[in-house]
Amino acid sequence: MNPALKTEGLSKRWGAFQANQDVDLALMPGERHALIGPNGAGKTTLLNMLTGTLAPSAGQVWLGGEKVTRMPVHQRVKRGMTRTYQINSLFPGLTVRESVLLAILERESLGLRWFGKTADCLKEREEADRLLQSLRLNADADQPTRLLPYGKQRLLEIALGLATRPKVLLLDEPAAGVPIGQSAELFGIIAALPRDVTILFIEHDMNLVFRFAEQITVLVGGKVLARGTPQQIAANDEVRRIYLGESDA
Repeated sequence: MNPALKTEGLSKRWGAFQANQDVDLALMPGERHALIGPNGAGKTTLLNMLTGTLAPSAGQVWLGGEKVTRMPVHQRVKRGMTRTYQINSLFPGLTVRESVLLAILERESLGLRWFGKTADCLKEREEADRLLQSLRLNADADQPTRLLPYGKQRLLEIALGLATRPKVLLLDEPAAGVPIGQSAELFGIIAALPRDVTILFIEHDMNLVFRFAEQITVLVGGKVLARGTPQQIAANDEVRRIYLGESDA
């Protein structure tokens, strides 16, 4: 079975600054994989290379067995890779349902219908409602996006990503700015997404990481320090010393 997402020797350099160096990743289909590390470790830079926002200085990226290293962002989305960002960018004037419906219409190259009679898009409206229900946003479907609590705005951003029908979903700190009491619920919803979606997420809250990740990669100084199951990472002395802030002393 091919990995859903794979990199070999992925590196990014700006002059003398090495943001990432020789990063190897392999996410199997359906995996929930956390990318962790201190600030400045190169996590977001790595996501930017995976999605095509940044071109790597060296190395390769494969999506489901297809090399996509030099492929632009929109083509990677068409092939099944979608991401969210640390700071969301939603449509504040649209309702929750309208936002998701617009994303579905764009996926189907039917965006022009948005300026016509969207009420005629019955199939797409039903898909939007199913998606909102899966993320527990159905009760908020008619709410303007700008009135949603921040935690639900992050869920809506994930809904917009899922509207593209991704095979791989990349989440850049999905719980950033979300109140502590809501972050575990948000991650529980993410973890319950269908297994035909492989998830790679960046997160600083180690309680969430160790609760919801199946595999973890630790980046330090742009390099892979360790990878393994949550149990293996928690037991890794070097990870505990450098990143988790623990020692034997």
